[in-house]
Amino acid sequence: MKNNLLKKLSSGLLITALTATVFVGCGNSSADAGEEVKDASVEAGADAADSNAGFRTLDEIKESGTINIGVFSDKSPFGYVDENGEYAGYDVYFAERIGEDLGVEINYVSTEAANRIEYLQTGKVDIILANFTVTEERAQEVDFALPYMNVALGVVSPSDAVIESLDDIGEDDQVIVISGTTAETYLTKNYPYIKLQKYDAYAEAKTAFENGNGVAWANDNTEVIAFAIENEGYTVGIPELGDQDTIAPAVTKGNETLLNWLNEELDTLGDENFFHADYEATLLDTYGADYEDTLVVEQ
Repeated sequence: MKNNLLKKLSSGLLITALTATVFVGCGNSSADAGEEVKDASVEAGADAADSNAGFRTLDEIKESGTINIGVFSDKSPFGYVDENGEYAGYDVYFAERIGEDLGVEINYVSTEAANRIEYLQTGKVDIILANFTVTEERAQEVDFALPYMNVALGVVSPSDAVIESLDDIGEDDQVIVISGTTAETYLTKNYPYIKLQKYDAYAEAKTAFENGNGVAWANDNTEVIAFAIENEGYTVGIPELGDQDTIAPAVTKGNETLLNWLNEELDTLGDENFFHADYEATLLDTYGADYEDTLVVEQ
């Protein structure tokens, strides 16, 4: 019995020792993997405070000399690439001032509506300036700074078959939306019976609408108004749908240093009436003077 007891104790100690060795080995592997992820982030220009942070602090951005800002590349007049291959538009005008005041170069990252949150969470960008409407759901995943623009949803349709109410949409009709936008969320939640035709990119949705793939296109009212002004034969039959919202810069959740700097920057720019100047430089030709005070937000 004594020998059997000793054997059992020895076996138990051996198992404990082996288990401890396995856990130690796993811990080292995780650390090594974390270092590899961190190194990859540094090479991509998006190094983080540590391997799990997912963002760069304000000091790290300044030290790197470059800030990564996500903007649209195909959504005139807010964010687009002009005939010279340069980024331009309302959001880009703001981005240029951010780079100037931070004293860093800007690396523009072309983004689509559906990947704005993903790009922040993966550290691909430091800031999103891409017509990002503030919602409670999004605020659970990213941190929004103070707003710089007002927005609501709108619906544009062909002038020979104007949709003036969502009740005008038949059960077999389809409405075009862009995935990841507030238009998709609003219609899915409040009008689940309306059939949606979803596209990932603004340019794809625009082409589909022009080709008659849907009876209407629901998007931010600023965008559908601009589309109707720039393209003959279309009318914004529903200029405001749902609640009035705001557009704001967004940073990765928990990046307090960059968020605080942005809020201070927005306060300073508000004292200058910066966004009125931005509007007049980038949006006036599209919307005219009548929309300026309605759309612009100065802190």
